[in-house]
Amino acid sequence: MPSSDPLPAKESALFRKILKCYEMKQYKNGLKLAKQILTNPKFTEHGETLAMKGLTLNCLGRKEEAYEHVRRGLRNDLKSHVCWHVYGLLQRSDKKYDEAIKCYRNALKWEKDNIQILRDLSLLQIQMRDLEGYRETRHQLFKLRPSQHASWIGFAMSYHLLGDYETAMNILDTFHTSQTMDTFDYKHSELLLYQNNVIQEAGHYEKALQHLKTHEQQILDKLTVQEMTGDLCLKLGRHEEALPIFKELIERNPDNTEYFRKYMEASKLTDADDLIQAYRTMQAEYPYSFCARRIPLDIATGEKFRELADEHLRRNLRKGVPPLFVNLRSLYRDEGKIEIIGKLVESYYQNLASSGYFSAADAENPAVPKEPASALLWTMYYLAQHYDYLRESEKALDFINAAIEHTPTLIELFVTKGRIYKHAGDVLEAVKWLDEAQSLDTADRYINSKCAKYMLRANQITEAEEICAKFTREGVSPMENLNEMQCMWFQTECALAYQRLEKWGDALKKCHEVDRHFSEIVEDQFDFHTYCMRKMTLRSYVDLLRLEDVLRRHPFYFKAAKCAIEVYLRLFDKPLVSETAAVDLDIENLPPAELKKLRNKQRKEERKKALEEKAQKEQQRKEQQHNKKQQYNEGDPEAPQLDELVPEKLARPDDPLEKALEFLKPLQLLAKDNIETHLMAFEIYLRRNKLLLMLQSLKRARKLDPSNPILHGCIIRFHGVLEQRLAIKEDGAVDVNVRTVIERERANLFHAHPTAAALNDAYLEQHKGNLDALYEAVKIMYTLDEKRRDEAIALVTSADLQQVPLEKATRLFLLLKSGYFGQCDEQLDVFKKICQKRYPLAVVFADVSAAPVTTLTTTQSSSAESTQTTVTDSSNTGGRGTMSASEQQTPAVSAEKGTKKQKNGPQIKSN
Repeated sequence: MPSSDPLPAKESALFRKILKCYEMKQYKNGLKLAKQILTNPKFTEHGETLAMKGLTLNCLGRKEEAYEHVRRGLRNDLKSHVCWHVYGLLQRSDKKYDEAIKCYRNALKWEKDNIQILRDLSLLQIQMRDLEGYRETRHQLFKLRPSQHASWIGFAMSYHLLGDYETAMNILDTFHTSQTMDTFDYKHSELLLYQNNVIQEAGHYEKALQHLKTHEQQILDKLTVQEMTGDLCLKLGRHEEALPIFKELIERNPDNTEYFRKYMEASKLTDADDLIQAYRTMQAEYPYSFCARRIPLDIATGEKFRELADEHLRRNLRKGVPPLFVNLRSLYRDEGKIEIIGKLVESYYQNLASSGYFSAADAENPAVPKEPASALLWTMYYLAQHYDYLRESEKALDFINAAIEHTPTLIELFVTKGRIYKHAGDVLEAVKWLDEAQSLDTADRYINSKCAKYMLRANQITEAEEICAKFTREGVSPMENLNEMQCMWFQTECALAYQRLEKWGDALKKCHEVDRHFSEIVEDQFDFHTYCMRKMTLRSYVDLLRLEDVLRRHPFYFKAAKCAIEVYLRLFDKPLVSETAAVDLDIENLPPAELKKLRNKQRKEERKKALEEKAQKEQQRKEQQHNKKQQYNEGDPEAPQLDELVPEKLARPDDPLEKALEFLKPLQLLAKDNIETHLMAFEIYLRRNKLLLMLQSLKRARKLDPSNPILHGCIIRFHGVLEQRLAIKEDGAVDVNVRTVIERERANLFHAHPTAAALNDAYLEQHKGNLDALYEAVKIMYTLDEKRRDEAIALVTSADLQQVPLEKATRLFLLLKSGYFGQCDEQLDVFKKICQKRYPLAVVFADVSAAPVTTLTTTQSSSAESTQTTVTDSSNTGGRGTMSASEQQTPAVSAEKGTKKQKNGPQIKSN
């Protein structure tokens, strides 16, 4: 394109060579050519040459010089589209996409039909989800290059993403009819499937079905055609047409559950007996299909279920299928099915142990062969998992110990034994057995990872890192390598472990690392905008865009964000004192001579520290520059240098609440169906004194679960804040409009109860059997009125712990032990004995005099104390506060100095 400041022929040729060198990644040659132009006195300030030199310097990692040259060039030639385009490329390399878009738009003011600028602009618009702007840019590209396939596809997709399906279909139809192709390749096949997807999303199922039939020969992905045709026939009610399609799909893959379900839907069978009979027929046709035998168990009930379960269990126990319990666990939502399965497997155990057959009838029938010896092993293995699920830990241990004695080399047995101890409340013993399991097969990465996870749950971070080191890259710290590999399960568990140990900076570092992983995943999609359009993988591309839009809904992000928010709230409530401030606290007590020595020592240390920091920064700068040069020599795109995550700095943020909000906002957008999102939002807005935002959070939470115990506690605290704020009569205390909104919502929020105490009593009466509700209500009862202390303690100690998970009983025990209600040793001992009887293996209830089995280090022991007894004053109601977040989880290690160990259980006795 003509330049606004044209060069003579010689220099113009040099400038074109600079552009070619940039495209060929010959950056050093490009700098030499730029120098030839700029050394000419007439062109020392030529804007476009300066801009290209800056762009080349950026590719060599010299970012500061690059920005200086590009900005200088832009100042000298503000009307040059080249300068603006280069400046946009520079901003894009730093992931400043909004600024890059502004630069591209300025470039288009001076060169509105520049194809390259329009393409670059469209990439940034789809990256930032500016779909309206993307449609306009793709329309302009379409008008400039109507003969290119990408112009048509991009133009159609811009309407598709905006939901204008009719226009998108018209564009694709026009494009398809304009093609004159004798042979059809993969790209054309994918285009037809994408077109069909657009028709289906528009709701034109009949048209979509006809489209598939018309172009069936041109589509190479025959499996997708079959699946789409079958689904469309079901949506249109053409069950007769769908039936042979799904029958053929089942023959192709008899282990696909969806094929079976849709086949039965096409068969129009609704009665349970008819469905079971149909599955029986399928079992005969496909004897090796697991789905045909498993799905009927979801449908059957009563005696029919018993018959099918008996057949299924015998078959799999005879074959020795380790994941049998995992496969049947979904049936355990039905109490009746749990009882039937339990009785069946118990009878198998008794008969196998006595006669070697599954039943007495089989033993009496000479035609039935004896079961293999391994059937008894797998039966005991299943029973151990069965009773562990029911939290009958002692029975589960009896069976698993017997299984280990039977076959002491089976790794699954040791993993299950560790899981039983974990559920029973002895996580250190669980770690011991997982460590034993991984030692039997050190090459098994699953067992290795499982062991590391158990260690993190026990706050043994160093040991977990050593376990993971077996599979990380040599010469690199395992923690760094796991971060490079985006191993987020490890990092989230690590963050929670640091949180329990009250190492706030380290916990935040792990949370920020997880957050950066998600940011990287979002940024990585940039490379696919052109790739997918070129390779015509349009269906996958649309799926990718939609996934990226809801990426932070993922459980890994939610865990990390929740942990970070809780830590930031803790740091806001109780900020950490800096080391220098801590020293200053004792200065007043020092004599003058000692004070002078201390001051001299501090000055020397500060000078030494300053020199070390300067040398370290210089070394880091050199290393970064070297790494950047290596990246560009390899042709990798430049990534902006992220700030180093230093735990000490993270633990002392300038504004903890602002940092917490950064983690909260994606959750409010994408995880608004999770009540914890709104409860965390309330905690942040409570500390920021934002009445309307607090009210908004409470209303959103009530829509999801109006009886949630934590929500009830938040409502009581909100009541207290309102009493304080609305009681202030001075002008400007609470805005009139805010007061009006709150008064309008007050009756609905507080159920017309006049006081917080009345509201709490009504809630407690309504949720008598709920221990979570009891936990919150008794704390509130004592906070509002300390005279009701004895009543609150009595409610806790009289709680019925039968059929109650260990975690809930632990929370009540720790509430009493923490001193929340003051000294209550006698009641604590009574409640402790009840818990010991109900949960005999839980170390949290162990007596101090019990002999320790697993030796804890000083750090682990002290961290255990802090994990279970810390109370955080997180409420602003002037009360005692609420239990810390770490206490709401199963304690990792015992608060007592000694722990109980369950020895290998006794042999299983005959019932």
